[in-house]
Amino acid sequence: MKKLSVIIVSYNVSYYLEQALLSVRKAVTKLQAPVEVFVVDNHSADNSVAMVQQRFPEVKLIVNQQNLGFAKANNQAIRQATGEYVLLLNPDTVVEEDTFLKCCAFMDQHPEAGGLGVKMLDGNGRYLPESKRGLPTPWVGFYKLMGFTRLFPNSEKFARYYLGHLDKNQTQEVDVLAGAFMLLRRAVLTKIGLLDEAFFMYGEDIDLSYRIQQANFKNFYFPHTRIIHYKGKSTRHASLHYVYVFYNAMAIFYRKHFSGRLAAFYSFFVQLAIILRAGISVLARLINTILPFLDDAALLFVGFVGLKILIEQRTGLVFPDNFSRAVIPSAVLLWLLAIYFNGGYDQPFKLAGFIRGILVGTILVAALGNFWPGAQLSNSIIIWGTVWALGALLAKRIIYHYGQFKNLKLGTQPRKRLAVIGSEAECNRILQLLKHSRAEFKILGFVSPGVASHAAQEYLGELHQLNDIIQVHKLNEIIFCAKDVSVTQIIEWMVAINNKSVQYKILPEENETVISSYTKYTPGAYYAWPLELNLFKKEEVRNKLLLDFAVALAFLLLSPVLVWFVQNKTGFFRNCFLVLTGSYSWVGLQNTLDQHSRQNKFILSPLDQWNNYSPDAHTIRQMEVLYAQKYSIRSDVNIILKAFRYLGRKP
Repeated sequence: MKKLSVIIVSYNVSYYLEQALLSVRKAVTKLQAPVEVFVVDNHSADNSVAMVQQRFPEVKLIVNQQNLGFAKANNQAIRQATGEYVLLLNPDTVVEEDTFLKCCAFMDQHPEAGGLGVKMLDGNGRYLPESKRGLPTPWVGFYKLMGFTRLFPNSEKFARYYLGHLDKNQTQEVDVLAGAFMLLRRAVLTKIGLLDEAFFMYGEDIDLSYRIQQANFKNFYFPHTRIIHYKGKSTRHASLHYVYVFYNAMAIFYRKHFSGRLAAFYSFFVQLAIILRAGISVLARLINTILPFLDDAALLFVGFVGLKILIEQRTGLVFPDNFSRAVIPSAVLLWLLAIYFNGGYDQPFKLAGFIRGILVGTILVAALGNFWPGAQLSNSIIIWGTVWALGALLAKRIIYHYGQFKNLKLGTQPRKRLAVIGSEAECNRILQLLKHSRAEFKILGFVSPGVASHAAQEYLGELHQLNDIIQVHKLNEIIFCAKDVSVTQIIEWMVAINNKSVQYKILPEENETVISSYTKYTPGAYYAWPLELNLFKKEEVRNKLLLDFAVALAFLLLSPVLVWFVQNKTGFFRNCFLVLTGSYSWVGLQNTLDQHSRQNKFILSPLDQWNNYSPDAHTIRQMEVLYAQKYSIRSDVNIILKAFRYLGRKP
């Protein structure tokens, strides 16, 4: 019988999974007891499976042909596990070298413990409050939803979701363990059953923790070892999908564990929370999206009204009554649309696209009178309006940029000033990787983890001098080489420095990826060998959307003729309307990483341009990567023409 069974469920996070497995390997060595490690791949579209097979032959790999969800995938491995303890571990985590040793020792000493969680830190060494949680009753969830938890983080009443009144540095009995790290006693799992597969992505940790307590065992928060949790690359807490799935999981939990009127009340409360939280999310996203446009619209409108008044006073010219109410707003709208479709709102800021948008907008405004009698604009107001639009909007962008970056170089961000901590060999390896990445940086030098061993011009000092090195050289990024610096040391330094202006990244052993997470609210980020995908560039996303709309409109106008060349004629009209709404694209990908992306809702795929061709899954993925990499609107036009008869198929 094994002492410990480690189970990691992975979905499209190869870079993070590799680092997690490397840290697990070190922790297993320190435990000095029989351990088995499982990886359950939920049909990833990246190279996760091949990476595990090549780099971690000791891992027991389970490969699913579809995404079964967190609970079902974990259960697959739990049924095969033989460990006295079972650890459910997220792939976007890094464990300390002594984590398994300390956690297993605690469980050995506390037979009443059914489950154990540890202190979690984000990628910058900041404590994650979800390390310890209370039972999310409707009122507890309401306080969190309405922001009271954040306003009163130490309140026993308002911050009960994160048990804010309990000392985060002391071992505590808690209600809920975090799904990112759940150490479970196998005997307890045998008694209470496995994870409830009714929960697909969220809520299974709450349900399991509650069942542990119902079986008269305890859940403990154990802060004497720590893990780094990059907060999940695929988790977007602001999305409507997340809101729905999370609160729906809560509804399942209440229906399962409460009965009668109480369950009905809780379910109603949850549905109300879904509507309220979704409304807040939509409103926040809408405000963030339209705010730059509203700023520009206000500046343009004020400028045009001022020009109108000035011209009337100086020349005696009287503008029509509808000039301020209709003509000026129409001109402003044309300018904003022209700026948007020429990339003037893209980040980083592109001056050429902005100026091109202003000029195109000027042409459209000048042509406005040809389509709208009474909306003709004089040459003077068009010329001075263009000058105002260019000057005012550009000045606004310069002011905003200076306020954020303290420089006047639009479209650029301050170069990262970084140092690498590791041996000379590892530092040289990371230097080559950074040269091939597209990150803007300046390497100030290398820091030795032990006795100085670097060349004089590159050497900044030793690890114990890190605080002084950061201050003297004004560093804002530190890269740790995991081969030379232990996870425990990395965490100690992140916590000790506690400088919000400094970011941290980790280079795993024999890896070509540097991984980080800047805040507890942001997913992990990394430097890697670059792969440019044109399909996801902002300008191509815009072009694709315009093409879809134009093609759908043209198809409807010409449908009396075109419909006879399509196999499913009813489906052809349905698809035209679906594309016109913007919810579907004519051409998309079968294997996008974001299953809720518009790219995942399509009529045709790149494969449809070849007749009677049925490649294997690997070839299909390669073809789709090539399509995404080389994408232009010509690619879609070509596929649509070659697969025209299939345009009526069901999406």
